[in-house]
Amino acid sequence: MGVSGSGKSTVGQLLSKKTGFAFFDADDFHPPENINKMASGIPLTDDDRKGWLELLHIKLLEQVQNGSVIVACSALKEKYRQILSNGIEASCHWIFLKGDYNTIYSRLTKRPGHFMQPAMLQSQFDALEIPGHAIEADIENSCDDIVNFIIKKTGIRG
Repeated sequence: MGVSGSGKSTVGQLLSKKTGFAFFDADDFHPPENINKMASGIPLTDDDRKGWLELLHIKLLEQVQNGSVIVACSALKEKYRQILSNGIEASCHWIFLKGDYNTIYSRLTKRPGHFMQPAMLQSQFDALEIPGHAIEADIENSCDDIVNFIIKKTGIRG
C-alpha cells in the first residue's frame, strides 16, 4: 500500500514472481466513473472508493480460498484497510511503500498514459494515514531489495 507512484504494482509483481503467490492490482478494478474522474484531475472521495473497496474485498476473499495472494492497492486510510482485511486480519501483512513527495512526483511525471495525474499526488498525501501496524519499505531502495526485505520481514515462502 502507498500513494500512487510508490511502486506498488512493480514490487507486487516481483514479489509474486519470487513467491509464486497470485497477484492483482486494485487499479484494474476501478469502475469507469472513478477512472474518468481521476483522469480529469478530480480526486476520489470516500463514497467513490466504497464500492471499489467492497469489490476488492470480495476478490481478496475469493483468492485467499486458493492460497496466498498479493494485492497492490493504495489503501490510504485505516478504514479502507479494515474493509480490505475484514475476516483475514490474522493472515494479512500490510507493506507500506514509503517515499517522499518529490521522489514520487518525479516518478509520476515519467508514467505517461496513466489515469492518475501527477497534479493529484498532493491529494493522496493529504488522505494518507500512515499505518501503525505495517512493515515500512523505503522506496529509495531497489525493487529487488524491497522484495527481499518484505520476504525477510514477513517470513513468507513461495
